[in-house]
Amino acid sequence: MTDRYRNLLFDREGPIASITMNRPERRNALSLDHLEELLSCFREVGNDRDLRVVVLRGNGPAFSAGHDLSEMIDRDAAFYQRLFGVCSEVMETIQSIPQPVIAEVHAMATAAGCQLVASCDLAVASTEARFATPGVKIGLFCTTPLVALTRAIGAKKAMEMLLTGEPISAAEALAAGLVNRVVPAGELRAATRGLAEKIIASSAYVVALGKKAFYRQIRLPQPEAYSFASEVMCTNAKAEDAQEGMSAFLEKRRPAWRR
Repeated sequence: MTDRYRNLLFDREGPIASITMNRPERRNALSLDHLEELLSCFREVGNDRDLRVVVLRGNGPAFSAGHDLSEMIDRDAAFYQRLFGVCSEVMETIQSIPQPVIAEVHAMATAAGCQLVASCDLAVASTEARFATPGVKIGLFCTTPLVALTRAIGAKKAMEMLLTGEPISAAEALAAGLVNRVVPAGELRAATRGLAEKIIASSAYVVALGKKAFYRQIRLPQPEAYSFASEVMCTNAKAEDAQEGMSAFLEKRRPAWRR
């Protein structure tokens, strides 16, 4: 799979997939080609039921510097529509595939790179990581990144990041809800792996069902969200793994998941 990509490295270790952005010389800037490869890779992973969790990381001095500005000068409207359209598809695909996606952020995540972190289901950051949406400083407001950012953190903090363009620390990102955990740089890989293993311990069917339900209900008014969630729980309760899990709990034993 990796042989097909110029900008990514793909590895799998048992049920854990690792997608590594590998343009260190460009700080993993998201060119159109890079985004199209990410889209293809996430779609392929999503169709592989042997994979249970995905880790997204970046090689080099940055997690991702956002869009590749060098290819955005003097382009026509069709190019911009394609670029931002594919970028949006990547973000939505991350949330639509059945496997949880964990961003492993070792350094700066800027603009669309910050959008990637906000779009992932979970994020673990090094104490050295920083996050910014600095488009306002170069005359290109981070309008597509704000879609993910405002769904991940509070409005006031999001507006501060968007209007000032100033980076926030990993500690600030944790307090705002942009990341789940912050650990020393030397512990980042192990912390991400530990989180992935906790997810793998549960039923793949139930995790996928729950992830899909989460993103659907969050966009609904509360009464509709409860109605939808109740239907999902009815379906879930009848499933083999739910019956096995409840029985195992009552019998004080480890569940044997079917899926």
